[in-house]
Amino acid sequence: MKSDVLNAVRQGPSSDIIVVGGGPAGMCAAIAAARLGAKVTLVEQGAFCGGMATRGLVGPFMTCYDRKGENMIIRGLFEEIVNRMVERGYALHPSQIHAGTAFTSWITVGHEHVTPFESEGLKIIMDEMLKEAKVHVRYHTDFIQPLMEENKITGILCHSKAGLEEMHAQVVIDCTGDGDVAYRAGVPYEMGNEELGLMQPATMFFHISNTDSKAMEADIQKNLHNFYRKDGVNYRSFHWRVTEARERGDWKLNRVSLGLFRMPKEDEWCVNTSRIMHVDSTDPESLTQAEMEGRWQADHILQFLRKYVPGCENARLKSTASYIGIRESRHIQGDYRLTADDLISAKVPEDSILLAANSVDVHGRFGPTSNEYTPIEGDYYGVPYRSLIAKGVDQLLLAGRCVSADSTAAGAIRVMPPCMGMGQAAGTAAALAIQNQCTVRELDAQLLRRVLKENSVYL
Repeated sequence: MKSDVLNAVRQGPSSDIIVVGGGPAGMCAAIAAARLGAKVTLVEQGAFCGGMATRGLVGPFMTCYDRKGENMIIRGLFEEIVNRMVERGYALHPSQIHAGTAFTSWITVGHEHVTPFESEGLKIIMDEMLKEAKVHVRYHTDFIQPLMEENKITGILCHSKAGLEEMHAQVVIDCTGDGDVAYRAGVPYEMGNEELGLMQPATMFFHISNTDSKAMEADIQKNLHNFYRKDGVNYRSFHWRVTEARERGDWKLNRVSLGLFRMPKEDEWCVNTSRIMHVDSTDPESLTQAEMEGRWQADHILQFLRKYVPGCENARLKSTASYIGIRESRHIQGDYRLTADDLISAKVPEDSILLAANSVDVHGRFGPTSNEYTPIEGDYYGVPYRSLIAKGVDQLLLAGRCVSADSTAAGAIRVMPPCMGMGQAAGTAAALAIQNQCTVRELDAQLLRRVLKENSVYL
């Protein structure tokens, strides 16, 4: 008998707010909205929340402090999540972590007060917080397309083991990273840096264990005087070992040094070294090839570590990421496009919903070995609420990597603490718009800021 299951679309739960994507932005958006009394459904294609922080194994959380490293300025839900992880032994508090140490891969600029954490612990903490907030969580559910009434989004069509399903809501928040909801709703966008025809490279993060961290640190200390930058390339951790391995034919990658970030457990490290150029995370063929290449690179780096880096002779591969680390794809157009000049000149618009001081971090613009790291000029900059409002579509908000920003500005706010702050702001805005019977575009930004401050956001 021929099944008509593909033609059957069942009615799913109706909510006030649907959050699509459970990464750093999405999980915070869902919790923030639910705590204000909204009925929230969180749709996530994977089996847990955290996105790049969990299935991407990206770490540590980059700085949440001002440029001088004096005051913690990304707070709110981000700080609450960090505090919960610290209490359970899943993280080290950023106040205790300083630049130029093993926790920052011995990088100094822009790395004061990062947060080392355990991805497995974050999964557990997020499940708990979502349950406490009474968010309706739907894992294993893929977003397919938005439901539209003219230029207004009214919900989503999604797919799971149960088949096709429609979910309706008054507001939808796109936290997919790639801006899939906005793209399929017809919102204009830029793909990477269109002027140069480039996107930042992808990285297969992986974690290692069973190392002698003291021996690794000793080799670094003997060679700290030999850290330098030349022709846009940073020669940092263990570049002398990479040079030796390359001369012997044991290093095939177009990289000159390593990104090794110590984790809370003394023998464990997060490795941010692999680099895959020209990856389009909106193309499954490109993603597939990138992840296969990334795992090969991870193994190649591990074999190098065991053979050449003191303290890594018995290193074990703890895990490779289940999803490639993506730095850049679609930049969705919003009511305001954040620019690199806004950030570097430390502008704070009147409708700022987040203050941050993360440096502009652009990888691979001048080839696979290059890296540009530009600190801001003031203490911090502001991200305007207008950058979270999707252009031309009503009742659609953006949060996380896909927000309205140029390619260079996105190189700063794409990191996880700002994404979590934007998520909290988007969830709060959606709930307030419903309470005040207005659209998200009509919402009074000063009311939003006032409620964010009441919920421990630093503004």
